[in-house]
Amino acid sequence: MTPNFGVRHEKLAVDTVCKSMAKSVNKVILLGNVGKDPEIRSTPSGTMVATFGLATSDRFQDQQGNWQDRTEWHNLVAFKRTAEIIRDYVKKGSKLYVEGSLRTSSWDDKQSGQKRYKTEIIVSDLSLLSGRDEGSSGGAGGYSRAASSASSAASFDQRPPAAAGGQEDYAQSAEISDDDIPF
Repeated sequence: MTPNFGVRHEKLAVDTVCKSMAKSVNKVILLGNVGKDPEIRSTPSGTMVATFGLATSDRFQDQQGNWQDRTEWHNLVAFKRTAEIIRDYVKKGSKLYVEGSLRTSSWDDKQSGQKRYKTEIIVSDLSLLSGRDEGSSGGAGGYSRAASSASSAASFDQRPPAAAGGQEDYAQSAEISDDDIPF
């Protein structure tokens, strides 16, 4: 039997790293859609608080080979300026990129006496990925979500339309050479 010196060496390295680490990480990154209009309130000291749910979805193949969608709902809380931005720009259907941290609180249920838990994501950074009028309730100018989604999905092709005289398609007439590549 040969002694395994590598295992002992790895354990010492892990122990050394763990003892020297003074920090831990609590970070959440989400990209999803708001489930309903955010609820806005203020604390007794005047701090604005926004609470809302964000849905993320996952697609996987089941044992029969069929594609299944799974939606996960997340409870989010934002404070101060971030809550103001949510109040002004976020509504049901908005697509958001969110960074934050997990916080779990507990309390005793007064009716059953059982211990209850709630896990929330405290928002630290927020990016609005929807246009101002892309929520499900429409927006400025009376545009519906379908109309604004269609316009945002419009082509970015800046070429003039082909003339009706049977001109050759631009994509076929333009060849790319090594001189055209900028790197």
